[in-house]
Amino acid sequence: MQIDFHHAVTYVTARCAGFTHPEAGTIAYAAQYVDDSTSSGPIWFDNKAMYLRCSSAHLSLDLRNLKNEENHLVWLPFHFLPGNGGLPADQNPEGSFIKKIICYPNSPVAEEMIQAAITTQGKPYALHRLGITMHVYADTWAHQGFAGVLHKVNEVEDLRETDDSGVFSGGLSNFVSNLLDDTIPPLGHGRALIFPDMPFLSWEYTNGHDERVTRNNTEIFVVAAEAMCLAMQQYRRHGDPAVQANGLPATDISTLRNLFLTCKDKDGNARHKKWLTAIADGAFSFGKASISYAADGKKSWKAAALGTSQDMPVYSYSPDFLRSDWKLFHDALQQHRLTVSHEILPRYGICAA
Repeated sequence: MQIDFHHAVTYVTARCAGFTHPEAGTIAYAAQYVDDSTSSGPIWFDNKAMYLRCSSAHLSLDLRNLKNEENHLVWLPFHFLPGNGGLPADQNPEGSFIKKIICYPNSPVAEEMIQAAITTQGKPYALHRLGITMHVYADTWAHQGFAGVLHKVNEVEDLRETDDSGVFSGGLSNFVSNLLDDTIPPLGHGRALIFPDMPFLSWEYTNGHDERVTRNNTEIFVVAAEAMCLAMQQYRRHGDPAVQANGLPATDISTLRNLFLTCKDKDGNARHKKWLTAIADGAFSFGKASISYAADGKKSWKAAALGTSQDMPVYSYSPDFLRSDWKLFHDALQQHRLTVSHEILPRYGICAA
C-alpha cells in the first residue's frame, strides 16, 4: 500500500472509529511515516545529549535489502508480518519454515499485535504506536502471500491484469515485460513491483510454489479498511466500554470503494491528492476535514523536533524534543519491533531477530 491508503484511508478509518481530528491526524501520519523513516543510528545534540533511532523502511535500491539480517529487522516487523499460515500459536502450517513467515491477512499474529498496541494506552507514544500498528495490519492484506526475506517463494511469473484498468499503456503485460526480470531480488513483492499496492487493480500471477494467485485489490483494500476501523474501535473500547464496535458505516464503505476504483493513477502521490480533496470536501460521514502530510521539509515531524529535516552531525537541543511527535514515533517504533520480534513471534515458533 502507498500513501493514499496509509495516510488518507487510515485517517478516514480512525475518524469513523471515533477518534478526534487531531488524534486521527497523529495516527495517520505515523502510519505513513513507517514507509518514510529510512534512517537509523544516533542523533547527537550540542549539549552532548543523544537519541538512538531505528529505521522502519529501506529505499528500494538500498543495499541493505540484500542482507537478510536487515530484512528481519525492517521488513518482517513493519511490512511483511509473518502469518504462521493463519494458524494459532500452537499449530504449524505444512511445509518448511518459510511457510510460517509468509504474510497472511488478519492472522492470529496480527491480532496479538493489535492487543499489544492496546496495552500502551496512556503512554505518551500510544497513538503513534497505534498508527504503526495500523500500517502493519493493513499490509497483511496487501502483502499477503509474500515474505519479507530473500526467498524463491517471492518469485512472480506470468503477471497479468484481469480487467483493463486503462492505466497501463499497451496493457499490464507489456508494462511488466519492460520492467520485470530476474535482476530484481525475490524480496517481499519486489518482483510484483507496485501491483499489490494499487487499489484499482485486479491481477493474477504464478508464485514461487507454482500456484496461480488471483487478486482483486479493490475488495482486498475495502476489507482491510473495515478491519482497521474495527481494530481502532476495539482500541477505544478498551478505554471506554461504552464504545460500539460497529465498523465502517455503509455509506463510507461505498465512498471508499468508489475512490479506490476511480483514483486510477500509477503515482501514489497523485492518488493521495485526490483523497485529500475528497476528505476536505466532506465525502465521508464525519464531515469536512483538512489533513496534510510531509515526510520532510519545514512541515515535517522531524523538522519540528530537530529544527530541520536535513541530516546534521549535531543538532541544537530543545527540552521540547522529548515531547515531539518525531521522538515519540521513534519510541513507538522501537517498542513495536521489540514486542513483535521478541515477544509475539517466538510464541509461534518464529525466531526473527
